[in-house]
Amino acid sequence: MGTEQVFAPTELLWALSGLILTIAGNWLEAFITNAPWYWGPVGIHISSLGVNCQVGAVLLTSCMGGKNAGIVSQIAYLTLGLAFGLPVFNQGGGLSYMQEPSFGYLLGFVPAAWMCGFLAFQAKPKLETLAFSAVCGLLIIHTVGLVYLAAAYGAGWADGSSLSLWEAFLAYSIIRLPGHLTIACAVSVIAFAMRRLMFY
Repeated sequence: MGTEQVFAPTELLWALSGLILTIAGNWLEAFITNAPWYWGPVGIHISSLGVNCQVGAVLLTSCMGGKNAGIVSQIAYLTLGLAFGLPVFNQGGGLSYMQEPSFGYLLGFVPAAWMCGFLAFQAKPKLETLAFSAVCGLLIIHTVGLVYLAAAYGAGWADGSSLSLWEAFLAYSIIRLPGHLTIACAVSVIAFAMRRLMFY
């Protein structure tokens, strides 16, 4: 039996927080600074990671709220964008967004949130277990995204795209993966500190 101690009211709070963070993360670009020991001699330099904070929001919600909060927040996110047509996705919303080659990565948020949240609460919070949980969630997002991408090109949904399948694979996964890995590491550190402070 795992050690998950997050009760229903807390799960609902984290699910709502995760929904808000996921929506906001779509418009927030992720940045990193140079190492702190260089701040004195050369000053602080900020560089873009080339990705937004959305994946980080999914992983953080799951590491903090558990699998139920993670999956509910992402189902709610997809429902707002698909069923209600709200422009919460990168290029709008509505059912037609399912024909976007990149939609598979958003679809991957759901199983990734569940798996990350499940693994994050299998033992007392440790930095390495939270990092493992976040990386597993990230790999699920990219795996589902790549499968959907291949299906979109195979079924002809992506005929309007200016990118070939290989170019889309590079643009949506290979180029973004280093930034996402950096975010996953940052999430594990933040979640570890927050769970220690909140005693769960």
